[in-house]
Amino acid sequence: MNFRIGNGYDVHALAEGETLWLGGILIDHYKGTVAHSDGDVLIHAICDAMLGALALGDIGQHFPDTDQNFKNIDSKLLLKKCCELITAEAYQIANIDSTICAQKPKLMPHLPAMRKCMAEILELDPKQISIKATTTEKLGFVGREEGISSYAVVLLQKIQ
Repeated sequence: MNFRIGNGYDVHALAEGETLWLGGILIDHYKGTVAHSDGDVLIHAICDAMLGALALGDIGQHFPDTDQNFKNIDSKLLLKKCCELITAEAYQIANIDSTICAQKPKLMPHLPAMRKCMAEILELDPKQISIKATTTEKLGFVGREEGISSYAVVLLQKIQ
């Protein structure tokens, strides 16, 4: 098959006193993610989409939260490793489409930096990475600012 598609989803609780990493950049906010790693829901969703496209399992299989080696790990390292896994299968990323769901903070000003950061790690043109941000209109755990979530779809192309 020349093309493979995968989707990913991640969610983390938010709490005061924690850091908020999204798309590989630190966002200044009074709440951050509660997680074993740095809790970057965007990168985690993209990793799951990459792995899922090739039926390579999920982020939890490759980087389990029961392994202390991954405690507080920078998710950019996980993204790089997932890229290496798909390259080893002779695939490359054609494009990424993703959405972050957060009531606050407003993320629009940070999206170009996220795209640039991930493009450098994945050796892509930032135009190959779409990141959208939305609220949930104050509905559910995201709307109550109890958590943050992200969705991602990744299209992989066979390396010729």
